Amino acid sequence: MTVSRRSGARPLPRRGLLFGIVGVGLLATHVLFAGQGQPPGENPSSAAAPVPALSPYIEAHAHFDEHDLEGSVRAALDGLRRQNAAKIFFQAPPDTFEHQGHFDIEGILPLVKQHPDTLAVLGGGGTLNAMIQQSVASNDAGPDVRKTFKDRAEELLRDGVVGFGEMTAEHFAGGTPYQYAPADHPLFLLLADIAAEHGVPIDLHMEAVLQTMALPAGLTSPPNAPQLQENIKAFERLLAHNPRTAIIWAHGGSDATGDRTPNLSRRLLQAHPNLYIEIKTDPQKPGKNYPLVNDRIKPEWLKLLGDFPDRFIVGTDQHYPEPKGQPQRWQTVVLLLNQLPPDLRRKVGTENVLRIYAAKPTGSKTPR
Repeated sequence: MTVSRRSGARPLPRRGLLFGIVGVGLLATHVLFAGQGQPPGENPSSAAAPVPALSPYIEAHAHFDEHDLEGSVRAALDGLRRQNAAKIFFQAPPDTFEHQGHFDIEGILPLVKQHPDTLAVLGGGGTLNAMIQQSVASNDAGPDVRKTFKDRAEELLRDGVVGFGEMTAEHFAGGTPYQYAPADHPLFLLLADIAAEHGVPIDLHMEAVLQTMALPAGLTSPPNAPQLQENIKAFERLLAHNPRTAIIWAHGGSDATGDRTPNLSRRLLQAHPNLYIEIKTDPQKPGKNYPLVNDRIKPEWLKLLGDFPDRFIVGTDQHYPEPKGQPQRWQTVVLLLNQLPPDLRRKVGTENVLRIYAAKPTGSKTPR
């Protein structure tokens, strides 16, 4: 099989990204707080008008409308100022080749390259992830499949992606089909080695399943599997396979099975120093083990973030253009961020992202 899709973007070198964060933060703070008696956000409520973050943050997991690429970029740039965000990382959703209209990031890449200070891209959701799903279905992870997979991953790196994502090991049907692949599948292990070699992370969507269970209430089969397989052991094997690979577990705080508890996150963070977690809070579908109650952070979540201050980043799963007529995902994460102590807020908001992600100029080429 030949894959010809090309995509990707890299952020500025660390010094340039830091200057961008400070500049955007100061601008956004001036615009949003000017003429007000006190900064908004000190009495957060999702029912009130949206409030910006008290300090700049990097949005490490956002999506775009493949049918309105220019509108997506324009909306994200506009959102930076409202949110007091410094940078937004786009990802394509994890998908399969069989799903009509699947896409990766090649369409949005030229637009992202026009805004290297504020936008970046992860790649592979529509191709690398689809290749893993195809390999699972065919039970073929032989040399030819591995070579095609490696070639595609390295093509994305040459084009300038800052990481691989959005990948998935367990994803319920929605905008894309139901997908399952063991996290220790040979192609996932290969991807971990490629990511470690090039110093980029893997962003992984995986619903937590501690033991074989029936499909949770509220989900239907088909299209989802009627029974879910235990997946944490395979996840731990992926984490242990190459400790130099940063694995970002997407959607912390958005739990569809009930198994992704703060206690599970704590155990995995303690056991695997290369594990990081993105924070997502969806006001439309809060799910189980939600970090907020009445817009206030729950004590167990505050303690978890405080005990692992270097292991969490922001990844709201926000879509651009922003859906109309509903609360936005970025807003509830900002409500959470604004309740953190300043040092912890800076770590979760910006410092951890700068450390995790390779800092190479957008569009730079890896030698062939």
